[in-house]
Amino acid sequence: MNFNQIAELENRFLITTYDRLPILAVAGDGCYLYDDRGKKYLDFLGGLAVNSLGYAHPEIMATLRDPSESLLHVSNLIYHKYQAPLAETLARLAGPDRVFFGNTGTEAIEGAVKLARAYARKNHPADPFDRFEVLSLENSFHGRTLGALSSTWPEKYRRPFEPLLPGSKFVRLNDVAHLRESFTPRIAALLVEVIQGEGGVVEISEEFLRSAQQLCREHDALLVCDEIQCGLGRTGRFFAYQKFGLEPDVVVVAKPLAAGLPLAAIIARETVAQASSPGMHGTTFGRGPLQCRLGLKVLEILERPGFLEHVREVGTYFRQQLQKLQHELPVIRSVRGDGLILAVELAVPGKQVVRQALEAGLLINCTQENVLRFLPPLIVERRHVNDLMAVLRPILVRLNSSAEAVKPEKNEVHA
Repeated sequence: MNFNQIAELENRFLITTYDRLPILAVAGDGCYLYDDRGKKYLDFLGGLAVNSLGYAHPEIMATLRDPSESLLHVSNLIYHKYQAPLAETLARLAGPDRVFFGNTGTEAIEGAVKLARAYARKNHPADPFDRFEVLSLENSFHGRTLGALSSTWPEKYRRPFEPLLPGSKFVRLNDVAHLRESFTPRIAALLVEVIQGEGGVVEISEEFLRSAQQLCREHDALLVCDEIQCGLGRTGRFFAYQKFGLEPDVVVVAKPLAAGLPLAAIIARETVAQASSPGMHGTTFGRGPLQCRLGLKVLEILERPGFLEHVREVGTYFRQQLQKLQHELPVIRSVRGDGLILAVELAVPGKQVVRQALEAGLLINCTQENVLRFLPPLIVERRHVNDLMAVLRPILVRLNSSAEAVKPEKNEVHA
């Protein structure tokens, strides 16, 4: 079936949730995606930070095709060989002690919130129990299931499903005074993305993060770091919070963990994990043998000498090229991010840039109406950055000189 046939079939039978780009993907290789017409796209979206090792990575493909492995699924009532080693590796890399595996990021956030409430109830029993509130930040995005959505800031996501989870509150971005004011004996946890991905690649300040950790310790509330998009090597460190020496109580990861298959993890301190007991939480498909084998391979590759250094080096080069363009073009308001999670905030809507880039064979993304977001595979090289700039620069030059450019009406975010 060709693109038009597939698009028509989806339009007829799928529930509408996404505004898709007009390409039908059929193959991928490294940093490139190919459509059904044979057109080649340089992918700086990376499956929204899922394809961290690019397409058809030879070691990932070998793991998938290993003829000695036959198990796709066993229930959580049965041991298999790969879950425990993967948990051990994640705990060693992250710092906390114990792991629960699920399927998706939003599911892991739900589990983390449940764990926070269970910890609060166990360690601070009261009648009536009121230590159930969860703080998150303005501009945050933690998922679309009901509990995670309750801690997601944009009103456009929340309003259609209200009333949401009771006790979900928001703190002003990087406002330490408001953070202190918001901490009460009712707080069970603080959810924080060290770099807000969907929010426009906005970095949380070191002062705010250190204050958050201190307040969580003082109030015995859990500091939960959402590393779903910015973790697992994306910043050139295994986890974005490691840049500041933070020691979170709970870490949540997902997207790239199993190289494209669904796998998420909640990583928790021993004392926090003790709040859970058999029957309090579960999953059907999380921790499958195939996913865990892939997760072990992904982490093995990320741990190799020079891999994360490469991410930092190429990320620095990429950011420098974007900053040079910013100095030339007033249409670029700011450049921000770390490693290979970067963004350009424009003075005009960015959707037209995404469409023109796609026509030129470049796959990027726009979030917050006017923020171009870049999430390339971590194997990207300088030459790929140069190819991207060769496409992006003339598009932004034309946009900069256009007398018809219109400023975005909302959702502007400044670092």
